[in-house]
Amino acid sequence: MNHFLAMSQLTAARAEMTLSLSFHIVFAAIGIGLPFLMAISEFRYLRTRRAHLLTLTKKWAKATGLLFAVGAVSGTALSFEIGLLWPRYMEITGAAVGHLFGLEGFAFFIEAIFIGLYLYGWDRLSEWSHWWCGLAIAASGAISGVLVVGVNAWMQLPVGIAMDAGGRVIGTQPLAIFETYAWWTMALHSTLASYLSVGFAAAAVYAVGYLKGRCDDYHRSGLRIGLAVGGVCAVLQMVSGDLIAKFVHDTQPAKFAALEAHFNTSAYSPVVLGGVPDADAGTVRYGLKVPGALSFLATHHPSAVVTGLNDIPRDRWPNIALVHLAFDVMVGCGTMLALLAIVFGCLAWRRGEMAFERRWLLRLIAVSGGLGFIALEAGWIVTEAGRQPWAINGILRTAHSVTTSSNVVPMFCAYAALYAILATTTVVLLRFIVSRRAHVN
Repeated sequence: MNHFLAMSQLTAARAEMTLSLSFHIVFAAIGIGLPFLMAISEFRYLRTRRAHLLTLTKKWAKATGLLFAVGAVSGTALSFEIGLLWPRYMEITGAAVGHLFGLEGFAFFIEAIFIGLYLYGWDRLSEWSHWWCGLAIAASGAISGVLVVGVNAWMQLPVGIAMDAGGRVIGTQPLAIFETYAWWTMALHSTLASYLSVGFAAAAVYAVGYLKGRCDDYHRSGLRIGLAVGGVCAVLQMVSGDLIAKFVHDTQPAKFAALEAHFNTSAYSPVVLGGVPDADAGTVRYGLKVPGALSFLATHHPSAVVTGLNDIPRDRWPNIALVHLAFDVMVGCGTMLALLAIVFGCLAWRRGEMAFERRWLLRLIAVSGGLGFIALEAGWIVTEAGRQPWAINGILRTAHSVTTSSNVVPMFCAYAALYAILATTTVVLLRFIVSRRAHVN
């Protein structure tokens, strides 16, 4: 306990941000993905008039309202936290891309307004007006995420900023980040990840219900919509991941080398599956190497030369073991979900409704429900830990941006308690929503 209380301000601040962001990113993804599923379900109801689709839509609407509220609380806490813990970071970032935070706030309020209209407008708005409100929720949620990713993209590739010798911002170009491929590749990747995570999680819920004998249209539709969205995005994410890899190779050689614990500059550089990196020895133990795969990932040419960590100053290395493990987890989870989507798609094409009778497939869907969120968290670790030791790549080190306050550890404890309360409340209320079984055909 004494050792914990004596941790450095930097360590405590980074631990607090890790806790906060890993919690909030789940609700941010749900705020993007679940309204999209809800809009699809209501659209199908309006076209077919099948009662179980209306029931499904209302269930997802209740979950959307609850999770939006929790995400709003955690997001508000996070905004205060960033300002208190990282004053130097906020001084620079606020001047350069603070407008993106402001625009994200507008998107958030638009989403909140339309959630209110949607939840309380079932019998007050025309049916198609009500559906358009749901579509506005889905669109504003996605736009909010894209704008926040714009800030993160700028942290990876800071552009459109001029600073004097004292480190003060003296000129900015507010739209510069939107003119780079950093923004749109990261925005595409994160948005697909949100749809993927929520789609497979929703499908898993209804697969469990199906396995318990609730073999009705309600559960089949929940399965079908969740898998359709999650499966398409899982396949598209492979293309998006390829684009992201090339962006990282071109702009952040230390991060790219850390992905595969690549120490020596070489042609035909391998991808290393698994293994334990040893930074001191400059090797990876127990890993499975695929020759030329890393070079291909970087340039689409297996003979391309990839810079190794040994040609980069040691003080610019990220945590290699953490980045390599997180990258393997992200790619592994994403690959498994893409394969699952392809298998289900083939069975559904050949067998139609009989695909839902394959209990082994339902079990796979049920146990795979959390893989999307695991991949999401792992991808966030790759993005953030891989950028270290920089808070703003090439401009501001993380160690130079932390607050000088002595109250970081108590603040960490207070935020940990807040997130524990939010998590417990969310689980209890979600169980209540789920337990209210609908009468469906």
